Amino acid sequence: MGTLNPVVIVGAVVAVILFLMILSMVPVLLWVAAKASGASVSMLTLIAMRLRRVPPATIMNARISAVKAGIDVSVNDLEAHFLAGGHVEAVVNALISADKASINLDFKRAAAIDLAGRNVLEAVTLSVNPRVIDTPKVSAVAKDGIQLLAVARVTVRANLDRLVGGAGEGTILARVGEGVVSTIGAAENYKSVLENPDMISKNVLKKGLDVGTAFEILSIDIADVDVGANIGAKLQTEQAEADKQVAQAKAESRRALAVAIEQEMKAKVQEMRARVVEAEAQIPLAMAEAFRTGRLGVMDYYNMKNVIADTEMRHGIAGGVTKKDPGEGA
Repeated sequence: MGTLNPVVIVGAVVAVILFLMILSMVPVLLWVAAKASGASVSMLTLIAMRLRRVPPATIMNARISAVKAGIDVSVNDLEAHFLAGGHVEAVVNALISADKASINLDFKRAAAIDLAGRNVLEAVTLSVNPRVIDTPKVSAVAKDGIQLLAVARVTVRANLDRLVGGAGEGTILARVGEGVVSTIGAAENYKSVLENPDMISKNVLKKGLDVGTAFEILSIDIADVDVGANIGAKLQTEQAEADKQVAQAKAESRRALAVAIEQEMKAKVQEMRARVVEAEAQIPLAMAEAFRTGRLGVMDYYNMKNVIADTEMRHGIAGGVTKKDPGEGA
């Protein structure tokens, strides 16, 4: 038995390697499955997907599902959507669901919804099966000052035409809450709201709150209305207390001003008394000086004493206080 030629061995190894590389580059089983399902593509297309780092299984499985459902979606569209960061399988499933539900939805719109960050399959499902959204308790006050707490139940379905760029559920809830507050606030009294809660839903529904949103409001129902506090009476009480505090502050200010004026008057009286005492202390000195200079004689002094004595007598009869003789000690 002769030895094998090394060249033959190397050639066989290279052939095997090339064969394995071709198998890795060309998904033969996937090509056969696409061919059998009527969604056939060429080998070169599958190889080009590999080179563009696009998983052929993802694209071809989505295309096979679309073709089997009677929807014509090209490989280029699916591949472009994948490269843009979209979810190919979700878009195709949404197209199939929309087609079965007789909803007009093409691939471009579905791809745009998916690239906008929304779940396109959930949106199609929401278009078929509307969803009920319960608002939190909305607090509003009627004209008679009674607070009411209302809970609204909003039934919505997705609007595929406005799903891209449309506002979400938060906007719907905010608008419904605003409508409930304005309707209750316009009521004359809380009893009329409790008797006809449907007046809230009718008024709110007429406002067209779903404009500019990704949803269509089908109905608004008031699930519950509770009576809260008497806000009007509470505000009046708080206002009365505030007025009382203001009046007390003004009275305290006036009292402080009166006390300040009284203290100032007392200080002036004390000053005047001090001046009088000081002036009276100068009288004996002035009389002594008058005696020395001869401007006051003895008879003048005694006449003055008689007048003082007569005045003290009159004060004593009238119940007055006898003053000290200003001439004493001279």
